Amino acid sequence: MMMKMMMLETQNASQEIGEEVEDGAVFSISLRKVQMYQSSSKSQRWMGVDSDSGLSLYETCKLRTIKAGTLERLVEYMVTAFRGNDSTYVTIFLCTYRTFATTKQVLDLLLNRYAKLQPGAEARRMTPDERTELRNTVSSILGAWLDQYSEDFWKPPDYSCLRRLIHYLQLSFPGSDLERRACNLLSQFHRRLQQESDRDVLDQCCAFALLQENGFHEERPDFLNFDPTVVAEQFTLMDAELFKRVVPYHCLGSIWSQRDKKGKEHLAPTIRATVSQFNRVTNCVISTCLSDRTLKPAHRARILEHWIQVARECRILKNFSSLRAILSALQCNPVHRLKKTWDEVSRENIRIFQELSEIFSDENNHSLSRELLIKEGTSKFATLEINPKRAQKRQQPQRDLTVMQGTIPYLGTFLTDLVMMDTAMKDYLDGGLINFEKRRKEFEVIAQIKLLQLACNNYNFKRVAGFSVWLSGVEKLSEAESYSQSCEIEPLSESASNTLRAKKSSGIMKRWSDRQPVGFRRSRMQWIWKLSLQVLRSAALPAGSERVTGRRRRLSQCDVCRLQQL
Repeated sequence: MMMKMMMLETQNASQEIGEEVEDGAVFSISLRKVQMYQSSSKSQRWMGVDSDSGLSLYETCKLRTIKAGTLERLVEYMVTAFRGNDSTYVTIFLCTYRTFATTKQVLDLLLNRYAKLQPGAEARRMTPDERTELRNTVSSILGAWLDQYSEDFWKPPDYSCLRRLIHYLQLSFPGSDLERRACNLLSQFHRRLQQESDRDVLDQCCAFALLQENGFHEERPDFLNFDPTVVAEQFTLMDAELFKRVVPYHCLGSIWSQRDKKGKEHLAPTIRATVSQFNRVTNCVISTCLSDRTLKPAHRARILEHWIQVARECRILKNFSSLRAILSALQCNPVHRLKKTWDEVSRENIRIFQELSEIFSDENNHSLSRELLIKEGTSKFATLEINPKRAQKRQQPQRDLTVMQGTIPYLGTFLTDLVMMDTAMKDYLDGGLINFEKRRKEFEVIAQIKLLQLACNNYNFKRVAGFSVWLSGVEKLSEAESYSQSCEIEPLSESASNTLRAKKSSGIMKRWSDRQPVGFRRSRMQWIWKLSLQVLRSAALPAGSERVTGRRRRLSQCDVCRLQQL
């Protein structure tokens, strides 16, 4: 009778029992209780016996994972981990190695270490099966690197690292799919370099033409003419496109924290793009509320109510980025102080605004927004508690069409965690060993970002041309201009509004390791395992081979640069 054995991880976390020190490396030794589940036979299933009746056994397994090491040992361990039980190591290493090494250093070490794939004395000591297994492992690692981090090889104009890799593949994997993909990548880079050069010229030539096409002589749409659903969907479309382009390792604290230093202006361009969009939305809200000084309080209140409804629609779409941008703008001093205007806002809209604002409360290290992100990150729909009838009406057609929604996070939460982690943990341990345990913890955050990026593919909105024209024409106001116009609308002598008193932080922030909500770390680890499987399974193998499985800046008056001031 044939039986199938499966190893199922229990909910209990592994227990570290000690360390092992070797030349150039420190390993963490831990025990983990796993369930050995012996499923029912086919004959039992035919007889209607539930598979749960199969025999369940438990076994304690010893796990050995690298904790720190020299660069040479960390690179060497990629092959060991891939063939062993440390299945997430390759994924974590490829995502974080830029914090302690260059692409050239890692590539040289990897290729030089396994040059024994070529005929030679060392290769002759390996059996054919061992050589095949090693070839498949190295191929999988290189394939994952090319697929997930092709930008590492973008070194124009000579692309030395990519050419080195192609030369290696031509010798070790001639005619393989991996060689073809590497050559295709080089061709793509050449085309991209030419296109970027052409685009610079085109942008200069077309700037004036675009200004004429969308010129100020045309009558622009009024904000109130746009349905809140349309505005939220257009913001979500823009935010999703930018968020999917974010290079996750740009979020690492050691990279993002350097962004304001001289000579580092080029760092993290994909994150800077999301910051610019966040500030654009914030400015849009402030400008529409303040630009027309002649509006009566009742009319200006309709604009505020419209933005509150847009914020609510962003919540339904799980777009936490634009949601926070809108709320930040409505809470900034130039808008917040307009007592006469807020007095005209309906009670229902005030209630919705206050409930939405609670999502980003700074109590318990923003625990509510974190819990929502964990709960809804990869779910189909938002779990709304405000105005359930309206939420049900909005979500029902999507459920009928089995259309899933993505999730766009407020990126600042992740950036804050990663910057604090980078500050709290050492990069190197005694003896100059690279602290890889720090990289594992950083990847717990990066894994969430990567999975949320995948979920963003579920959005399917169409661009509305009229909205783009309107948005491009919104007046840009500085902080000083915003406050000045606010004072013209309601002079300083009049009392400021007490309607929307913001809550202040009630305690000192705890250290990063003590600040995670209940279940937060466990949820992160589940995301990491899911992501690692996706990354490693996507790595192609050679044809015919078997698959181997600084000090924070003061917050601005309008909170316009909240993302940048982490």
